[in-house]
Amino acid sequence: MNPGKHELVRAGVALCVILMLSACGRGITSTPGDAPNLQKWVADVRARPAPPLDPLPVMQQFETFEYAAQGMRDPFSNAWSNSDAGGLRPDPNRRKETLEQYPLDSLDMVGTLGRGPGLIALVMAPDKVTHRVRPGAYLGQSDGRVTAVREDGIELVELVPDGAGGWLERPAAIALEDQ
Repeated sequence: MNPGKHELVRAGVALCVILMLSACGRGITSTPGDAPNLQKWVADVRARPAPPLDPLPVMQQFETFEYAAQGMRDPFSNAWSNSDAGGLRPDPNRRKETLEQYPLDSLDMVGTLGRGPGLIALVMAPDKVTHRVRPGAYLGQSDGRVTAVREDGIELVELVPDGAGGWLERPAAIALEDQ
């Protein structure tokens, strides 16, 4: 583009902008006679009656209920508990063994001693001390009693609360750690 055409385009754009702004400005300006028309329109709108309101919804009538449960069982008592029935439960008088202070998943079986029915498991505690474990010993924090010692692992039964005041037996195992 040569310089003359460039200035001509610039002047044309400026002229278009001026024309658009002047066209927009005509709608903004008002004459002194417009104010009474506006005031009359506002007065007419205020004089109209308000539209009627919707009727209030009909309220539902609820049947009354009198709670009379004086003769019923208290839902918060442990009446469903089988602890008084002589069911399963931990022995509170039993002396705790050393490995019962650790969670079961923190104990590692590292080997065995002996053969056949006299097999003894070697279990390493988190404090890196190795303990000998025989059937009948207790492990873990859930009263886990060892039921069997095998060359590849230890089987035990834990006593866990059943949520209703009683106790359930839950089988568990510790596998021989692969080195």
